[in-house]
Amino acid sequence: MAGSPQKERYGSWDRPRRKSGSRARGEGEGEGRRRRESGSPEKREGEVEERVKRHSVDPEERAKRRSGEPRERGEKSKSRSPEKRYEGEVVESRAKRRSGDPREGRGEKSKSRSPEKRYSVDPTDEGAKRRSVDPTDERTKRRSGEKSKPRSPEKRTSKVIAVEGERDSYTPSQTTTNALSMDSLAKLNQLNEKQELSHKERAAEREKKEKVVTRKIVKERHRRRDSDARRKKRIVSGPILEEGRGRRGGFFPKDDPALRRKRLWLLAGVALALLLVMLIPVGVLVVGKQNNGGGSGSPAGAAASGGPDNSNLAGLNPNDIPSSAKGSILDPFTWYDTHDFNVTYTNETYGGLPIMGLNSTWDDSAQANKYVPPLNQQFAYGKMPIRGINVGGWLSLEPFITPSLFSSYTANLGIVDEYTLTKHLGPSTAAQTIEQHYSSFINEQSFADIQAAGFDHVRIPYSYWAVTTFDGDPYVPKISWRYLLRGIEYARKYGLRVNLDLHAVPGSQNGWNHSGRQGAIGWINGTDGMLNAQRSLDIHNQLSTFFAQPRYANVVGIYGLLNEPRMTMLPIQPVLDWTTSAISIIRKNGIKQTIAFGDGFLGLPNWQGKLAGLENIVMDAHQYVIFNVDQIAFTHQTKLNFACSGWTAQMQQSINPATGFGPTLCGEWSQADTDCAMYLNNVNTGSRWEGTMNLPDPSASITTPSCPKGAGRCTCAPANADPASYSDLYKKWLRMNAEAQMTSFETGWGWFYWTWRTESSAQWSWVLGMQAGILPGKVWERGFNCSGDGGDWKGLEENY
Repeated sequence: MAGSPQKERYGSWDRPRRKSGSRARGEGEGEGRRRRESGSPEKREGEVEERVKRHSVDPEERAKRRSGEPRERGEKSKSRSPEKRYEGEVVESRAKRRSGDPREGRGEKSKSRSPEKRYSVDPTDEGAKRRSVDPTDERTKRRSGEKSKPRSPEKRTSKVIAVEGERDSYTPSQTTTNALSMDSLAKLNQLNEKQELSHKERAAEREKKEKVVTRKIVKERHRRRDSDARRKKRIVSGPILEEGRGRRGGFFPKDDPALRRKRLWLLAGVALALLLVMLIPVGVLVVGKQNNGGGSGSPAGAAASGGPDNSNLAGLNPNDIPSSAKGSILDPFTWYDTHDFNVTYTNETYGGLPIMGLNSTWDDSAQANKYVPPLNQQFAYGKMPIRGINVGGWLSLEPFITPSLFSSYTANLGIVDEYTLTKHLGPSTAAQTIEQHYSSFINEQSFADIQAAGFDHVRIPYSYWAVTTFDGDPYVPKISWRYLLRGIEYARKYGLRVNLDLHAVPGSQNGWNHSGRQGAIGWINGTDGMLNAQRSLDIHNQLSTFFAQPRYANVVGIYGLLNEPRMTMLPIQPVLDWTTSAISIIRKNGIKQTIAFGDGFLGLPNWQGKLAGLENIVMDAHQYVIFNVDQIAFTHQTKLNFACSGWTAQMQQSINPATGFGPTLCGEWSQADTDCAMYLNNVNTGSRWEGTMNLPDPSASITTPSCPKGAGRCTCAPANADPASYSDLYKKWLRMNAEAQMTSFETGWGWFYWTWRTESSAQWSWVLGMQAGILPGKVWERGFNCSGDGGDWKGLEENY
């Protein structure tokens, strides 16, 4: 087994790479063989155990090396060089074999082999085949001096890894051991020295090449990474260059006609966009004027486009707003519209209500028209008729006035009032949606047009959430407060006196949608009825403190307590007690203006003797024929007669303290002769006129048509049509019906028409009625005053 075939195989086989120190390992193994030949088995076994003990690694020392713990000064290291560790493993393995310790399984690799085992081979073994000399092999060529084709760094690296893998997987098939003669052993040691030296040289060469390859690979990776980064930067800043369609210094190549055409199209598009930017504001201005209700011109300082104007914030620093006020209602940088507001920050309040947005000076010299005195002179209430207008649906939403805010929702969502709308939208969206409505629905142009139409008073409905909100309220809090104050300033500018109308209080005073929440009455009624009554008194305490300021002494002519308390559903005496308490609070805080209270639908004669002894108060009665199933069924002739004689008789009875309360005005009325307007009776609810008024309470539903008997099928289509389609006879009747009511109500303290503007219901909008010719251009320009012939209406159909 130790003949020439083994030597030839060794001479041609590239042995597995050994670590430095192989020579010492070979010498130790030769010395061990000599000792085995010359000594007894017991002696050799003792020497082996001693050598294993000497070269083994102390566990404590291994732990120190792994943890990086320094050895004490002068302490000898217990670690061994790689040669000694390897030699110890070899000796240990030999000791196990001599002691007859069997391996765990047949064919298992031995941890160490004697030289005989390492160099014995079975020619049929697969490992030997892999190690046989291939003349085309790269290593064979290098040993023979033949130049091989260069490989890329990646291939050289992978080749090294592959060769190493082959060596690691080699398993000899021969496991027998044959003793060598001393001469053969000497030759073998000499051969080992030459072979180990050759292995050292080849190992150093491979290590050098691997370092070169590694540096090239790392360098290549960095180069690619830098290239990718540059490519990404170019893609962001110049996609045309990255795609190869452009060049540095120019947008498109000069010699590419297709790209020149693209450039021309692009330039044309930019020019068109600039043209649109210039034209769109002009179009918005024209549309804004048309939609804002019949003004012939735009007042000075109004937003040019009819939209929000925040130009007065220019030059202001948001950091001037204290951190405690940032994002609050006192921070003008959070306001949707700052037009005509004083945006200089102040936290000054009266009654706990901010004056933020107001100027420190005012002018009360304006006069609404030649028939009334300027603001700084006294208006003779009871002697001069009030000719006023409501700006309903502005600061207190009403679905029939602005159906667009409600019509986009399906019936199953139950969005029927401001409570359900704001709850559905959520705080943020509700605030954005409703403030846009505040800003656009009524603005300075509206007040200018109101003055131009001949009005001298404006009634401004607002809700308690302009002042405060309570737990569970979804309403948008306090934003409407500054629009109320701005509205009063617009009224001042055009000489219009203001009737402050608290339109909604906590709990709802009537359960109708314009009180904020449709349904049950929770004011002076129900579990929290008295709590809500007290809350409403507290709100009046704040309001009266604020409006008792000198700046409001002339412009606020009437201070309203509460809109339409439904006294037919409430205990009468508690309502009267609350009214007395509210008037006492308001007077104590310095309000000297006339205070208005609602008639509660009790009927005007029923107020005789009530609230006696209270001075400078006026009863506010709302007079409609269409909400009464008997009166709505009147023929056109009967309705006109009632407008002249009926309303006049009631007003004259009421203003006489002997037969009624005393001072009385009509705070709401309309020229409409049906209740057909969309959402007038509630969202998704029909009408009395057509008999489709289905309510949650079946006893209150009206399912029988209410148009005059014998008139045929009642229909709402003509009444809801564009006024341009009305017949001339119907237009004439509508106007005479309006003028008759104005005449009747002026026998008392006067009137406020409901309302200035609606989105679509012409018979409820002074703006639309005036444009259609069914209302006068000036409130005093009347062709009928109930003294002449009422006309012949036989040709007017009664079913609409």
